[in-house]
Amino acid sequence: MQITSVGHAGFHIRTAAGTILCDPWVNPAYFGSWFPFPDNTQLDWEELGNCDFLYVSHLHRDHFDAAHLLEYVNKDATVLLPDYPVLDLRRELEKLGFHKFFETEDSVKHTVTGAMGAGGGDPTAELDIMIVALRAPADGPIGDSGLIVSDRETTCFNMNDARPVDMDVLHDAFGKIDIHLLQYSGAIWYPMVYDIPARTKSNFGKQKRQRGMDRARSYIEQVGATWVVPAAGPPVFLDDELRYLNDDRGDEGNIFPDQMVFLEQMREHGHDRGLLMVPGSTVEVHGAELELNHPYDPETIWNDKAAYVEKMAQRLAPVLVAEKKTWAPAEGEPLLEPLRGLFEPIMRQSDLICDGIGYPVGLVLGGETVVLDFPARQVRAPRAGEGRYRYGFRIAPELVRTVLRDQEPDWVNTIFLSTRFQAWRIGGYNEYLYTFFKCLTGERIAYADGWFSEAHDDSASVEVAGWEIQRRCPHLKADLSKFGVVEGNTLTCNLHGWQWDLESGRCKTSKGHELRSRKLTEPAG
Repeated sequence: MQITSVGHAGFHIRTAAGTILCDPWVNPAYFGSWFPFPDNTQLDWEELGNCDFLYVSHLHRDHFDAAHLLEYVNKDATVLLPDYPVLDLRRELEKLGFHKFFETEDSVKHTVTGAMGAGGGDPTAELDIMIVALRAPADGPIGDSGLIVSDRETTCFNMNDARPVDMDVLHDAFGKIDIHLLQYSGAIWYPMVYDIPARTKSNFGKQKRQRGMDRARSYIEQVGATWVVPAAGPPVFLDDELRYLNDDRGDEGNIFPDQMVFLEQMREHGHDRGLLMVPGSTVEVHGAELELNHPYDPETIWNDKAAYVEKMAQRLAPVLVAEKKTWAPAEGEPLLEPLRGLFEPIMRQSDLICDGIGYPVGLVLGGETVVLDFPARQVRAPRAGEGRYRYGFRIAPELVRTVLRDQEPDWVNTIFLSTRFQAWRIGGYNEYLYTFFKCLTGERIAYADGWFSEAHDDSASVEVAGWEIQRRCPHLKADLSKFGVVEGNTLTCNLHGWQWDLESGRCKTSKGHELRSRKLTEPAG
């Protein structure tokens, strides 16, 4: 098996049965904020796109690059399709001209042959594949996924930025994993955009940075692969107003650590089989044996990362200018009525989510303020004397006008990941609010509301650091025997960094989500 990095979460996998192109991303994403790092524009995309199979893990724009897929990727390639409850990914690929789909079943091993691809592989050669599909509202709900590929000599787990909760299904189906490709760096706007003191923001950033790397190391331990490749981040920010987000100034509060930082973190914790891959790097993997080749010396990047970023910014400045020209104008009719037309039907369809939000949320859009009154299921103008809202966002009106124009169903993975906004909140993170902003179609919100309404089994218990706690995390059902970390009376689930007070069971991160727990020195009952 030959694996080539094509940048960020993208890989090209060559086998006897054909080639698989995974998550190719080249064009800037999230309102021109994110670019692939290191630069991958010089790769031979005509050759890479002439693939037999295509795997797009999910619809986030740093994985689903519609313009690139349209121009460069063979439309006769067979799409390895994750098993998602909402069909948006398939629909978007069909719009681009893809017409051959192999529909997988979540966490089930399938066999594909070269004859099922676009014709470049040995038609008799076989591949075993499995796609682990994540379906919780926090994953879309359009989904996130990881791909396991085995040519029966070598097994590769391309986890990209998915966060599966059960690694046993991998080992049961494939046994030993030879090479593991996974995310370790940030992909969020917290805490950078929040209106909080700089020192507090830096402290929160340090925590977020370390938790992300802790989570990645937890996955490394659970998967137990021979080789590990840090991937799926970080992006690089080339716009002058966002350059401070790059981890090239020695800021310990930066949530976007790069590959070198994580490889050092791995070594500090006793794992010396981490591999650095840059776009164009290729590994030949034969079981546990591996040979790595780079297209250039990676030290040319990391000897002076800030200089590399500056040169990249100069070279791609015309791309950023062209991207900004696609935005809607800032000026126009008031936004109240179009936002009412978008949000109120969704509110009326999502009682559980609206009740979970539980208060009005303010949108400050230039000189106009719009209130999303979730308890009343209304979008309205501010009322006299209403004061500061518990949760609020300051967003440039041109961004809102753009997503309205484009009928964008997900503000989280457009506006919010752009980091081109400011936010404030009083109290903890509100998962229901961000789920609402991800689900701006009837189909999506119906699925998310139904997911939250289901009762999840929490009857099983585990012991962690002297506490008996329910085994499954109340947030997204992660196994707390594997992801739970106890410090004092606080439990942290490293899958998403959520925390609980063990004495009371209260969730410290978000409203609701209580945890069943008791200290083992105390009698049961």
